[in-house]
Amino acid sequence: MRDLLRLPVGAPVDLAAVHPRATPGLPERAVTGEDRKAWARAQVELLGADLGRQQEMLFAGAKAPGAGTRASRTDGDPARRRVLLVLQAMDSGGKDGTIKRVAGAMNPLGLHIRSFGPPTAKERTHHFLWRIRRSLPPAGYVGVFNRSHYEDVLVARVDALVPEATWQARYDEINAFEQELVDDGVTLVKVMLHISHAEQGKRLLERLDDPRKHWKYQPGDVDARARWDDYQAAYAEALGRCGTDVAPWFLVPADRKWYRDWAVAHLLRETFDTLALGYPGATFDVRRERERLLGTAGPVKVNGR
Repeated sequence: MRDLLRLPVGAPVDLAAVHPRATPGLPERAVTGEDRKAWARAQVELLGADLGRQQEMLFAGAKAPGAGTRASRTDGDPARRRVLLVLQAMDSGGKDGTIKRVAGAMNPLGLHIRSFGPPTAKERTHHFLWRIRRSLPPAGYVGVFNRSHYEDVLVARVDALVPEATWQARYDEINAFEQELVDDGVTLVKVMLHISHAEQGKRLLERLDDPRKHWKYQPGDVDARARWDDYQAAYAEALGRCGTDVAPWFLVPADRKWYRDWAVAHLLRETFDTLALGYPGATFDVRRERERLLGTAGPVKVNGR
């Protein structure tokens, strides 16, 4: 799935060429059966168990005795590793649902989830990456960003919040920032959830029609929807200019929620596989500790006596 959904590096991106209801990589019906939705959801549960195991190994590597010391900080050392899932999408694109169903399968104690709305007055006094740096996951954690630093070349561009020269310069700043993260042990998984204009309208209407979902509706969503083409152009440029060999973009067709979750779960699982994680070895005498626990250990010698 990483190869299938990965956008080419250094090439223009045409979002219109990717159908939001497509299901790349999904097995044939001979495998899934007629109810592909039920099959995919069952697979996400199975993948979740493996994701939980991989997450535990990531966490254990950072928390093992001696991890994080100056002597251990070498390239590729487990003490520095973190995984950061960056989710971007148009309003109602499914970021919350993806986090709930995919990240929710992992141990919450090892998750670091952050959402980014409009910057606060304090955040606006700082560089646009300031609040992002403060939200990065610690070593050993799986971080999830619901929106991210890319809002500063999307909303900032479409709504003309800053001069064009400012947001244009941010593409290179973002690439340099992500290279810095990779050099510091962060594995980035950048995913755009690609929905259609029609599907967005359907989901927004559902929020209006269901009182239990009114809290999810924002009047500003309709204003942003009116700028759909502008946002598609902004996304296309961000995906094209900020996809690199060390931090590529993955484009997930997201009109079908069940496919979206299945695809993102696979992306994470395959990303973990590239890390070749394992449990750290013991730093103590396991046999001796077992004897002590069972009360069968002999007396402890002092100064050889």
